[in-house]
Amino acid sequence: MPVSVPKMPEFNDLEQEREHLKLHLAAAIRVFGELGFDEGVAGHLTVRDPMKKDCFWVNPFGHHFSMTSVSDLILVDHSGDVVFGNRPVNRAAFAIHSTIHAQRPDVNAACHSHSLYGKAFSSLGKLMDPITQDSCAFFEDHGIFDDYSGVVLDLDEAKRIGIALGEKKAVILKNHGLLTVGSTIDEAAWWFIAMDRSCGAQLLAEAAGVPHLIDRETALLTRSQVGSAPGGWFSFQPMFNWILHKYPDVAE
Repeated sequence: MPVSVPKMPEFNDLEQEREHLKLHLAAAIRVFGELGFDEGVAGHLTVRDPMKKDCFWVNPFGHHFSMTSVSDLILVDHSGDVVFGNRPVNRAAFAIHSTIHAQRPDVNAACHSHSLYGKAFSSLGKLMDPITQDSCAFFEDHGIFDDYSGVVLDLDEAKRIGIALGEKKAVILKNHGLLTVGSTIDEAAWWFIAMDRSCGAQLLAEAAGVPHLIDRETALLTRSQVGSAPGGWFSFQPMFNWILHKYPDVAE
């Protein structure tokens, strides 16, 4: 019998695509809550709206990840105004995400939170090393923003973050945390989860000794195997199905 592997969906109806994106965004936010990526009111996940290309859906400011459903999401434009919804927007979310969405037409989603391993590793002010198969997904495909100056509220600083990100899938914000992007919210969310875990693995390895690095040729080959956009999307699907099964109210 032939084996059917799920593929990224395609839509002919924009309204149907919007509802799909909102559901997957809400589910990704819930997953972040389950994984303990919350830190007070910090953290934001966004996805570009398919009908209003200059707007993005985002979790509301001050609303816990683990309580977020589709109906809680707000639509924000690149001026920081709430277009749909009656909850406040995180100003840092507006500054960072509006800039990235404007600078990277290929990026439809971005994720940032103050996860434990991510913020711990960010204090080292360096890139991740290729020490595991999973970390190779980010080999020569993540940058570093080393100009921390407090909460990102200034658009000029957000633009510099965008420059540090470049055409890559992720950037380490020194003394701050991680930021990942993707063509889908599923992909961006998976890169964040995988990157945070890879940061944790490197911290543990370096605490125990000196990790053996994977050579560049092998690391690049491995990145092509585990670091593609479809691969990132597919890796998140078990988590999407799990969170929807555990919390059906995500869709409300």
